[in-house]
Amino acid sequence: MVGWYVVNTLPHQERRADENLRRQKFSTLLPVTKRTRRHARKMDTVLSPMFPGYLFVQLDLKTQAWSSINGTFGVKRLLSNGLQPTQISSEFVSALQDTIDDEGIAAVPAPALQPGQEVRISSGPFADCIAAVLHLSPGERVKLLLNVLGGSVSATIPQRSVVPL
Repeated sequence: MVGWYVVNTLPHQERRADENLRRQKFSTLLPVTKRTRRHARKMDTVLSPMFPGYLFVQLDLKTQAWSSINGTFGVKRLLSNGLQPTQISSEFVSALQDTIDDEGIAAVPAPALQPGQEVRISSGPFADCIAAVLHLSPGERVKLLLNVLGGSVSATIPQRSVVPL
């Protein structure tokens, strides 16, 4: 019976593990999302794993030699319960696959926000700043009130760039 299983990877080795498992003809799923990162006073957008340290592999335990997964470069271990790998819900994987676009990037749904709610900005020039929601704007945008440099400033940004506190 074919099912989906979880592979625990070595730190920051998700892509390496995914590539090596694919070379061994395993079917894998490594959902990634876009995030803004600050480094050396620069901001750039990078693709990062949706589930850091994990990826998914589709296996038929009766016909595939799955034990080789644990010896694959980039893989820490195949999550298991005793000697058998632990299967995850196929509905979960299907729902996850439905969020992935043509470029292989998972779209994270915008959180439900209310005026007055405090949020943390997750990407863009104000990344990691705390702000208050003023109101929801058309086009999946939100108007925020930020406390910057001792004063209050309003900014309108995409809803997907904020995380409720």
